[in-house]
Amino acid sequence: MARKGPTDDLVLRMANAIGGVIEFWGFKRHMGRAWAVLYFSRDPLSANDLGERLSLSAGTVSMTMNDLLEWGVVKKTHLPGERRDYYEPEISIWKMVSRVFRQRELQQIQVAIESFDAALEELESQKRTASADQARHIRFVAERVDGLLNLARIAQSILRAILSGENVSALPIKNFPPDE
Repeated sequence: MARKGPTDDLVLRMANAIGGVIEFWGFKRHMGRAWAVLYFSRDPLSANDLGERLSLSAGTVSMTMNDLLEWGVVKKTHLPGERRDYYEPEISIWKMVSRVFRQRELQQIQVAIESFDAALEELESQKRTASADQARHIRFVAERVDGLLNLARIAQSILRAILSGENVSALPIKNFPPDE
């Protein structure tokens, strides 16, 4: 068991805070906690070191590290004369956040856009054989779907601008829907 350092309790409190934020964003709390312990460590840590510091089982640490490796927020490293893997954190917050935006948020927005487009096509098809009353309802639903489609495209545009490092204005969302 490693000797307890003067900042260990503080690091664990920070790790728990970061774990809470990460969990709020839809990831596993242990992912944030493990990354934080690595971030505050001057040296790479082994899975065993992480398990001891975070009071996690070897299996939980293994799954957590695999998740973190997949998201590119940690990397494996080897120490001379050591056979086991050690881990270091990605310290560029921008790299981590932008990867999540690209692989998760932009992808989900694209799925929504495709769904809204398909819904509009289906509504247009339904309108051809609808009664006058049904057609009014279909137009109402189509207007709402079109509004959501426009909002998704605004969100997509804003995320792409953020990822490109451009200045971004929140006005398109603030002013949505436009006054009729």
